[in-house]
Amino acid sequence: MLEKYFEEFNEHLLNDEKPSVYFRKIENEDFFNKEYPFTMLSRMRETEQNAKWHPEGNVWNHTLMVIDNGALLREKSDDKRVFMWSCLLHDIGKPDTTRATKGRITAYDHDKVGEKLAVEFLSFFNCESGFAYKVSKMVRWHMQVLMVTKNLPFADLETMVREVPVYELALLAMCDRLGRGEMTERLISEEKRNIECFLEKCMPLLNQPD
Repeated sequence: MLEKYFEEFNEHLLNDEKPSVYFRKIENEDFFNKEYPFTMLSRMRETEQNAKWHPEGNVWNHTLMVIDNGALLREKSDDKRVFMWSCLLHDIGKPDTTRATKGRITAYDHDKVGEKLAVEFLSFFNCESGFAYKVSKMVRWHMQVLMVTKNLPFADLETMVREVPVYELALLAMCDRLGRGEMTERLISEEKRNIECFLEKCMPLLNQPD
């Protein structure tokens, strides 16, 4: 029964011009709000974000913006299925990691938690292990663009380039960074420069001999 919804998800992610239209239609249905593992997604609706960085509101609003961005870029991907599922699941770890402390909302390590949850979600539907692995690693490393461009101590390019295709990750990061409300032309240009900077920093590692 639930498998049919998974197939619907897959169909809309891979073919719709705006997949968010479908997901808005099903977000109030019982299966989405009551049936595991779809509850791993519906919880995003109750998970708020720091308004400074996410004026669009909760994690679900953000995710729908990201999958619509993904639809615009999926033809550039070498593996559209992995790419679009990564867009959908990239913040699946936020409901478990989001905390509000002294008026500040954080979601530390949501990428690491999300890696495990992405495997859990996809394994429920008996997805091939290679597919689940690829999506989970995209989820795991989707914050690296920010960490690298901001010179944060959590950057780990060497491990990242061994586990994910760098260009695919850059596509996901672009969708993620632009999946926010009130994106001005200045901010869009800034995010594109950040992606270019990230790719430049990856090049020496990619060009190393085996």
